[in-house]
Amino acid sequence: MEKLTFHLADFEGPLDLVLHLIAKNKLNIYDIEITLLVEQYLEYIARAQQEDLEIMSEFLEMAARLVYIKTLMLLPRHDEGEALKQELTGQLLEYQACKAIAGRLSAMYRGGDLFVRQMQNIPSDMLYTRTHAPQELASAYMLAAGRKLRRLPPPAESFSPMIKREYVSVQSRISYVLKRLYQNQKVNFYELFDARQGRSSMVATFLAVLELLKDNRLRLQENGQQIMLCKNSGGLD
Repeated sequence: MEKLTFHLADFEGPLDLVLHLIAKNKLNIYDIEITLLVEQYLEYIARAQQEDLEIMSEFLEMAARLVYIKTLMLLPRHDEGEALKQELTGQLLEYQACKAIAGRLSAMYRGGDLFVRQMQNIPSDMLYTRTHAPQELASAYMLAAGRKLRRLPPPAESFSPMIKREYVSVQSRISYVLKRLYQNQKVNFYELFDARQGRSSMVATFLAVLELLKDNRLRLQENGQQIMLCKNSGGLD
């Protein structure tokens, strides 16, 4: 058998070494002679160890794998060995195809380590060819207009309700309720509220009634579905 003279650095991995041995011995990759392949592979490993070369774990793993397949092939029924052999064949075929493609890519670009596609002059068509429904165009316009309006400060008219809102004090509504009670002995509770006076006036009136009830200056009487406010004797002085 011819002595091996190659080094570990010549191969990128164990599959690369196995392919080299198959090509060197002109073996059929679809029906590998495991016995011959194992002997030469182990001889390579031993030679590399003698030369103190660093052996990667992948190469040692492949050596153990080949020895295991060879052991199974020696058994009377070696179905598992055949399955492992077919699996190895499939991996070798995939690696061989990838290696061939890598060689073709390398040949396409010589003199460097990068493959760059050359710049192409592609004519540009500036004509807008899409079509849109009218509703889609209207929605896009309103969206764009809304963005523009949102960037503007709010108009002065939007602050006028807050500026012109009348402030009504509770004390003024207390005077109002007491005046009504001086004029009449009883006042309908609901007649104290007038929606035309505004919300502030209605809230202040309600708080005024609560304040007078708390001070015991008036009392409530129920008359059917009506609620009447009456003055207490001496409570309004």
